[in-house]
Amino acid sequence: MGGAAMFVLHEKLAEDTLPLASSELSELRLMNDSHYPWLLLVPKRVGVREIYELAPPDQQRLLRESSAVGEALMTVFDGHKLNVAALGNMVPQLHLHHVVRFEGDPAWPGPIWGVVPPTPYSEAGLRDMQKKLVPVISAYRSVS
Repeated sequence: MGGAAMFVLHEKLAEDTLPLASSELSELRLMNDSHYPWLLLVPKRVGVREIYELAPPDQQRLLRESSAVGEALMTVFDGHKLNVAALGNMVPQLHLHHVVRFEGDPAWPGPIWGVVPPTPYSEAGLRDMQKKLVPVISAYRSVS
């Protein structure tokens, strides 16, 4: 039987993140690690592993979404640095990490991966983070 393949979020991303919002292009997700304000953008394109594999209009939209998310994150959290990365070594599905960094955070100044085990949000911590992220989600949704 023919037909277009449907987007399915990689099981590791589904396990490690929480949904926040969705656009025509991507899903915005919160990494379930309370050490850092950490969001992911996951383009809803089947089989895409790298940014260059996206159609040019999708590449442009991803950059606009990423920029809007990054700027809003830094405004809300007043971080020292914003780390944006598309590694994909463990999860081949294209996804962009947006991590607000602070001098003195558990991994500062090095990369965050593998430094401390993730600490999932408590119910109260998740509610608090979701409230803080309202302007970030609004900025993400405003990209056209």
